[in-house]
Amino acid sequence: MSTPESEFPHSELPHKAGRADQVGASLVTAKIAGNLAFASSITIALLVGIVFSLVTATIFIVNSPNPILGFGVAVIVTVLVNAIIFFVSPWIMDLTQGWLYHTRWVKIEEIERLSPESARTIQRVCNLKKITQPRLGIIDDNNPTAFTYGALPNSARLVVSAGLFKYLDDDEAATVYAHELGHIVHWDFAVMTVASTLVQITYLLYVTIREVGKKINDERAENAAMITAFIAYGFYIVGTYLLLYLSRTREYFADHFAAEQTGNPNALSRALVKIAYGIVQETEKATEPSRLMQGTRALGIYDSKAAASTGTAYQISSSPEKIGRLFLWDLFNPWGWWMELNSTHPLTGKRVRALSNYAEQLGLDMEFDMGRVVAEGKRLDKKRLYGTFYQDVLLYGAEFIAIILGLAIGAVLFKSIGGLKAFVAIPLLLLGVVMIFKRSVMYPSSKNAPATDVITLMSDAYASPLRGQPVQLEGNLIGRGDAGYVFGSDLKLQDKSGMMYLLYASRWGPFGNFFFGMKRVQGLIGMETTAKGWFRRGVASWMDLELLSTANGNKVSSHPAFWGLVWSIIFLAIGVLLFLAK
Repeated sequence: MSTPESEFPHSELPHKAGRADQVGASLVTAKIAGNLAFASSITIALLVGIVFSLVTATIFIVNSPNPILGFGVAVIVTVLVNAIIFFVSPWIMDLTQGWLYHTRWVKIEEIERLSPESARTIQRVCNLKKITQPRLGIIDDNNPTAFTYGALPNSARLVVSAGLFKYLDDDEAATVYAHELGHIVHWDFAVMTVASTLVQITYLLYVTIREVGKKINDERAENAAMITAFIAYGFYIVGTYLLLYLSRTREYFADHFAAEQTGNPNALSRALVKIAYGIVQETEKATEPSRLMQGTRALGIYDSKAAASTGTAYQISSSPEKIGRLFLWDLFNPWGWWMELNSTHPLTGKRVRALSNYAEQLGLDMEFDMGRVVAEGKRLDKKRLYGTFYQDVLLYGAEFIAIILGLAIGAVLFKSIGGLKAFVAIPLLLLGVVMIFKRSVMYPSSKNAPATDVITLMSDAYASPLRGQPVQLEGNLIGRGDAGYVFGSDLKLQDKSGMMYLLYASRWGPFGNFFFGMKRVQGLIGMETTAKGWFRRGVASWMDLELLSTANGNKVSSHPAFWGLVWSIIFLAIGVLLFLAK
């Protein structure tokens, strides 16, 4: 079903890259996607290895048979519970969705009415891969999304929102269905369940070893147990990141499956961008947070928190080149890789790049002129990109580093200056100095902050989540940053090019934020304003607000660096007093 032109007064692309004449062509997986079988086997093998090594360590450390017996029972219960959940979860999810989202289960004929090509794709893929047609659901929500769940491929559910048909053209919706069918064919929910169970067991080991260590009378054995518990927790963290990596890899391969089965990777590229656009559109209209987008963030085809930049570009630009430039940050900024580590989905730019690779293999033009984007990315100043990145990563953990370094110096100077001075004063002095320096980097002088617009900021390939850019934006305050939270102090600003979140910080801390949200925010909504502050970009983009000036003369001051400065002065003062004390 084509979207009415009135839905997109400024956003329809003047040219759409084409599709292959035939479907089912075998495509070489883009290098950026990795290897699905390798990712699955290595992730699960490493998790099994982690569990095995920790079990072995536990047996050697603990003398009493009771903790081991308890641990064994706990592992058995964990596996059994996860196995039960694995097979029962589809019905639990059915009930949950019926309650939360009012999912309607429909026949293929309704899908055909909404998107004829989607219906044909579902039938063709199920026949080709010899799987039962999944149970098809529609959620009457205009936020565009799609997700799959189930225990086995032949009992899978494939659910989309009504927003998918509102914002996507027929061929684009079909590629989204093909993507979700890829998850079913690849047994993604089964693999993720096994991997998740193993991660849970590593955490169970951490808790068990820690509790056992507390009950051991032998000091050496107790210390060994505490060290092993610490290692177990480290393995749990590693396992969590392995799980996220596996999730991202499976998204790439579902995209690859869709490209092969539809012969239309360009349509999926457009679909990803339009889904982001739809999320932005619905967020701007919302009076409360979308339960659907919050509840299905990890399941959905698109991470809603990453939608703002891509959706904003599509909202105002009729040029594929301008939209493509937005992906420079995703593809080439090292912060993109860093931020992606905590995400279940790859960054949009990386997915579009992989899909463009498939289009190239099929002899098609690339959507969003990704060839030019990649060429431009290779000309970026690598020294500027990576030089500040390495420094900023250290700055992220500067407080922790300062304390550790201070304790190390204190250990060296312990005899010469005394214990209290060595182990308290020196770390506090270093901490205070580091905090002041860090805030000078995060909040540089905004005296001559240049006027700009949202799309220009989001197209900056060098943007950082830590090193703030002093800027000014002019636009309309369209709502609270957290829609539906009636005491929320953050705001959304809409200018001629897009939307930006403004983060307010009172010098009175959380209480000041609460009272500002309760007393003043509602009166500001709808006003034309100039916002000055520091722009930052991560998976999402935002501005730390310094000053808000409305057209009718209202001024709002924000103090994001205030409490960091106060605490740094307190630490320095205490450190100096201790150091000077006799």
